[in-house]
Amino acid sequence: MAKALAAARDGDYETALSVWEPLARAGNARAQNNIGACFAGGLGVARDTDLAYHWLGLSAEAGDPVGQRNLASLLFRGEGIAPDYPRAAALYHQAAEQNDAEAQDMLSWMLLEGDLIEPDFAEARRWALAAAKNGSASSMTRLGMLYHNAIGVTRDPVEAAYWWGRGARAGDADGQAMLGAAYHLGSGVARDPVEAFAWLIRARRGGSALAAPFFDVVRATLDAEQLQEAERRAALPLTETSVPLQRAKEEDRR
Repeated sequence: MAKALAAARDGDYETALSVWEPLARAGNARAQNNIGACFAGGLGVARDTDLAYHWLGLSAEAGDPVGQRNLASLLFRGEGIAPDYPRAAALYHQAAEQNDAEAQDMLSWMLLEGDLIEPDFAEARRWALAAAKNGSASSMTRLGMLYHNAIGVTRDPVEAAYWWGRGARAGDADGQAMLGAAYHLGSGVARDPVEAFAWLIRARRGGSALAAPFFDVVRATLDAEQLQEAERRAALPLTETSVPLQRAKEEDRR
């Protein structure tokens, strides 16, 4: 499996598939997932949704969390297959229970949006928190949104800024945009227009549409020296940035 994974990372899917196929036919769930993912993405083979569904289904049935998550993604996208959102959510839930961060993040999003499955804000927050603890930057940002908009929790600007700061430093462009907005408005953090603009620069470069309402407004408040300083800060590695250090509530640290 290690040899096959190394080959796949180098783009040599022919070698990877030659290793995975006999393992998959022998019942190795992760190998089944890997073959299914190749057919789903057209990696080393022609894209084939039916074969992707077959192999991912075997992997998911065997309990592999990555297979469950990838099958859920196939059913969610509905590319070449009828979408099935309730089943996708159920599969994401199975993978999330096995501590798969991507599944936890996606399940949180589906439960929060409520367009495709019944919304459940408490569960959305629970899975966002689990994903955030597993390093999911988008879930960190989502937690900030929950506290900012008082969705299933009491509105708490400090807690919102804390989570946006974590998402921003982890590289989430929307988290960077919202942290910039928080610094601009002085919401949950001390007002700092230079720091605000530095984060908005990062957010716009990262493609976040959330930066647009604030970008020109904040830029107009800065003089040439402040603009230069904001650009300097925006060019720093994220590991060297400052973010709100307010600790999360005790219940969120467990």
